[in-house]
Amino acid sequence: MRYLITGGAGFVGSHLAEKLLERGDSVVLLDNLSTGSMENIRHLKSFERLQYHLDSIENKQVLAELVDDADIVVHLAAAVGVRLIVESPVRTIETNVNGTQLILEAAHKKRKLVLTASTSEVYGKNTQVPFHEDADLVLGPTTKGRWSYAASKALDEFLALAYWKEKKLPVIVVRLFNTVGPRQTGRYGMVLPSFVNQALEHQPITVYGSGKQSRCFCDVRDTVGGLIRLMDCERAIGEVVNIGNTEEITIEGLAQVVKERTQSRSEIVYVPYEQAYEPGFEDMQRRVPCVDKLHALTGFRPQTPLSEIVDRVSAYFREKRAAAAAPRTVASSAD
Repeated sequence: MRYLITGGAGFVGSHLAEKLLERGDSVVLLDNLSTGSMENIRHLKSFERLQYHLDSIENKQVLAELVDDADIVVHLAAAVGVRLIVESPVRTIETNVNGTQLILEAAHKKRKLVLTASTSEVYGKNTQVPFHEDADLVLGPTTKGRWSYAASKALDEFLALAYWKEKKLPVIVVRLFNTVGPRQTGRYGMVLPSFVNQALEHQPITVYGSGKQSRCFCDVRDTVGGLIRLMDCERAIGEVVNIGNTEEITIEGLAQVVKERTQSRSEIVYVPYEQAYEPGFEDMQRRVPCVDKLHALTGFRPQTPLSEIVDRVSAYFREKRAAAAAPRTVASSAD
């Protein structure tokens, strides 16, 4: 099979590309490197079945050609991270909504299967955990920019499902719950890589808010496994499916786990939301997925334990530090 992955140089995209290439598929990556990185895919360049294009999905000619050549389109390109969302709400909305519309329009012309990534953020302030795919989406007011990401991704879902119902374009919508692992950056507010970096440097581990808010963290290997199984499942077409781990932990609990597993001397400090982001910032207290639908469709449930996830992320950043500190060998030539 030939896969086109938008946002393919990003965290999840690069891991998905790696797995598909390992199993013998052909992969084409499209990324403008706004949040992705060439470092994420450098190790994949040895695969002859890999192609990558450093361009935007807004380049309609390039997009049309790549969609035409693909069997399946995986749409991961999006504005991501709480910090980016708060600081650049216009970019968030335009990137997410316009990008998805362009992908669906191009795929519809050739009737290509589209898997589009949504987020657990769409559940908003809903307190009925675990979250089921047919649960109400309870978002905050439009005056709070924090909800612009959730609203834009919810609109993406509506649009994808409308293409399926009205135009019979095969689509699958996945709601990802806090995917984490090696190659994820803390640059845009991702909590686990931020905590691990702070712990390894023995700097204060900064917990935003009370720290009582809880999340479930899913190893990127499990997320990728779920994505691939869903794309291989014809019954998943036209469905919205959660992908996430169900092991719940508070953010202050996560900070403690990171401190212990990295054997760090860091202290854990608390930073008010209004200082970390903006006045009046709102957050979700709990975010726990129900993955029964994923299991019913594919027989798969993410279950990598948090301790193993933290160890993998820690090992990744330790290796990066060691590589950066290693002396570089400079070749010299005789006169």
